[in-house]
Amino acid sequence: MSRGALPGWAEVLLLPLINIALAFLVVGIIVRIIGVDPFHALNRLILGAIGSSESVGYTLYYATNFIFTGLAVAIAFHGGLFNIGGEGQAYVGGLGCGLAILAFDKYLPGWLMVPLAIGAAALFGAAWAAVPAWLQAWRGSHIVITTIMFNFVASALMVYLLVNVLIAPGSMTPQSRGFGPTGQLPALPGSPLNLSTFLAIACCAAVWLFLWHTRWGYALRAMGHNPEAARYAGTDLRRMTMLGMCLSGALAGFVGVNELMGVHHRIVLDFPAGYGFAGIAVALMGRNHPLGVALAALLFGALQQGGAELAFDEPAITREMVVVIQGLVILFSGALEQLPRPWLALLLVRRG
Repeated sequence: MSRGALPGWAEVLLLPLINIALAFLVVGIIVRIIGVDPFHALNRLILGAIGSSESVGYTLYYATNFIFTGLAVAIAFHGGLFNIGGEGQAYVGGLGCGLAILAFDKYLPGWLMVPLAIGAAALFGAAWAAVPAWLQAWRGSHIVITTIMFNFVASALMVYLLVNVLIAPGSMTPQSRGFGPTGQLPALPGSPLNLSTFLAIACCAAVWLFLWHTRWGYALRAMGHNPEAARYAGTDLRRMTMLGMCLSGALAGFVGVNELMGVHHRIVLDFPAGYGFAGIAVALMGRNHPLGVALAALLFGALQQGGAELAFDEPAITREMVVVIQGLVILFSGALEQLPRPWLALLLVRRG
């Protein structure tokens, strides 16, 4: 084993766990400084995330959104594309989902309305991602810059539509009318957890099959590893750029299914709530593998729900402190992920 090299199981499992432990160690020191027992805070965090059926429901509901955006970032990253536009793609995907329901919920039964709305979310999200993909593939524009800019365009578009076009008659709040029963997903009583969680699980399986068991997935990964070699092998890089980004946008668009069909039951402003940006951290922590993304999404969902309960129970720990906890997990799992590698590799070599 070369210096710094780790076995596969340690690379995928042990190194991320150590990084998370280091993050929580730093969090514990900060919590102690502000006068709170770190073990009590950890206990409240865990109980808030999984201490009751309601808590578990909220944790899985948050994790569902993180899975969608994490997979969106991961599938683009495998093609060498850094998609920062998940927030805007989720926004526009939700718009497509909502428009389909508003147009047909009075005429179609649920077994037709639900797949139509899901398809519309994927189509609108993919279409929003296709524009920056085309700009990179045919015009050479950098995908990071264009996807970031499109987040702001999507936000402005949604504000305009909800204030001037889609607002419910007589409403003082910028939101559409409520969806009919056929445009709503069944939810677990007492929590926002709904059937879109099964859609997230299906997306994990589909992404795994696509990336490692289809020729298109192989071509996408080849482009990400070595574009020149992929071109030499006959891969059309422009088409693969479009394919990777459209699939990424479609996955991000499913956030609208969870939020609008499962929870709000109408089109509202700001429903992506930062999931598109958090998906970057989820994908990096999950090593851009669907299983890893799902596990990282569960962790972030638990931090989201458990942190909210912790902030409610402990006045000294504010919501901003919960964001600090999440940020430290991202820091140690991203920028500082290689910090424990040398001594971990040395330890494994000595034990071996």
